[in-house]
Amino acid sequence: MAASTHTVTNQAPPLVGYDVFTADKALVAAVERHLDPGLLDEARDELSALGKSSGSAQVQEWGTLANENPPKLRTHDRYGNRIDEVEFHPAWHRLLGKGVSAGLTAAWTRPGGHVRRAAGFLVWSQAEAGHGCPLSMTHAAVPALRTDPALAAEWEPRLTSTVYEEGLGPAEQKAGALFGMGMTEKQGGSDVRANTTVARPLAEDGTYELTGHKWFCSAPMSDGFLVLAQAPGGVTCFLLPRVLADGTRNEFRIQRLKDKLGNRSNASAEVEFDGTWVRRVGDEGRGVRTIIEMVAATRLDCVLGSAALMRQAVAQAVHHCTYREAFGGKLIDKPLMRNVLADLALESEAATTLALRLAAAYDDGGEQERAFLRLALPAAKYWVTKRCTPLVVEASECLGGNGYVEESGMPRLLRESPLNSVWEGAGNVQALDVLRAMQREPAALNALLMEVGKARGADHRLDGAIKNLLAELADLDGIEGRARRLVERIALVLQGSLLVRFAPPEVADAFCASRLGGDWGNAFGTLPHTLDLESVVDRASPVA
Repeated sequence: MAASTHTVTNQAPPLVGYDVFTADKALVAAVERHLDPGLLDEARDELSALGKSSGSAQVQEWGTLANENPPKLRTHDRYGNRIDEVEFHPAWHRLLGKGVSAGLTAAWTRPGGHVRRAAGFLVWSQAEAGHGCPLSMTHAAVPALRTDPALAAEWEPRLTSTVYEEGLGPAEQKAGALFGMGMTEKQGGSDVRANTTVARPLAEDGTYELTGHKWFCSAPMSDGFLVLAQAPGGVTCFLLPRVLADGTRNEFRIQRLKDKLGNRSNASAEVEFDGTWVRRVGDEGRGVRTIIEMVAATRLDCVLGSAALMRQAVAQAVHHCTYREAFGGKLIDKPLMRNVLADLALESEAATTLALRLAAAYDDGGEQERAFLRLALPAAKYWVTKRCTPLVVEASECLGGNGYVEESGMPRLLRESPLNSVWEGAGNVQALDVLRAMQREPAALNALLMEVGKARGADHRLDGAIKNLLAELADLDGIEGRARRLVERIALVLQGSLLVRFAPPEVADAFCASRLGGDWGNAFGTLPHTLDLESVVDRASPVA
């Protein structure tokens, strides 16, 4: 029996046993908005089932175990044979298997697939973000492979399968397969054209052998990889199978696993190629063009991943403040704390709303939507991923000292929060990509302006921000040096236009007053006090 001095009071219960999907009102509204009505009932049922799993005690425990037991590299077997395998905790395999079975690699094969997958990815990665990398890489490999119909016919059914089969073996003998990616070399970083890995043609048409090094190889336990190398005709994309058709291991030497800030449950590796057999994907010298759609798909997953981290951080903060008492009442009822929580909720809802709008553009697939994505996607990737870390820091502070303790889960969210800003091109890469799209593809800027124009006249602060944005776009002097400022404005105007059109009035009003109208400080919790902040916070609550 506990001593009276050890009686625990005034602590919030764990946020567990809830439906992560249906508790997220912004996400539910976005799914209902973007999906065909005939798909809604099925999608709601699927996402709610996934949400209940994500919020369950069992799956939260899987996430903790996967994070606390990071992967281990096994370079040799007991007899000294080189095997280059990565060993994961069983909890990681359970998380990944559930993600595959939930269709998080199958967006390309079903109606409304991208919106449904985006919502599922946002829900499921809240349990543990680390296993999202192989889900993302496998999903994103499909459009690159489609540049070669024969390769697509062979591999796409495996990549879009809802069956997860762990372990290495010939891909043609597996019910489902995963893909990784190896583009980055230590001397190049984001400049993939600086790759020095060499591809030498073999006798069989379309086959080569690779010699070289990759500084960052994602998901090294996968069945296949997309890699870039210098062929005789220039930088080219290749498909590297981990195990060859005859069952022998391809030459794929894992030198070490990266010791990362966050994303601990996921393996990222340095690998060496020495006579490694590969098949060409696309034409020689067109490697960057071949992978561009893959990069775009993974950039959307960066937006989704950050939106998921933000949502989970806000949910934890609101939940804690709902139960915690201080200074004579519940924290959530204190005007200053309510301001902080409302500010965090606005950032989270804006991120989710924008992410699902981008996913809907993928489902549409029309010329106008493709043009919209060309500019909106790098702008969103730049802004949403950069807003993630300060939001998670502030949400952790809402828990006080409890938020600094590992058991709260907040430190794990914080370590994960910078990842998506770096992955698939850091901030400057995204900003320059936006400039490139504006300069080379006028249709992209027109599509973006048409999108934000749908909300013109509905809020004077949004109208003013659109006017200022147009003035910025008309002035090309020193455009590269102010690219970040421009991209930030593009993202904020786009988020504001979507919230004005689709969010409750109190949410849109608060966003426009602060982010677009300038009535905002330099930290969260500085919203105008005259706004309906209670409604904003209530909307963000993870429990009805």
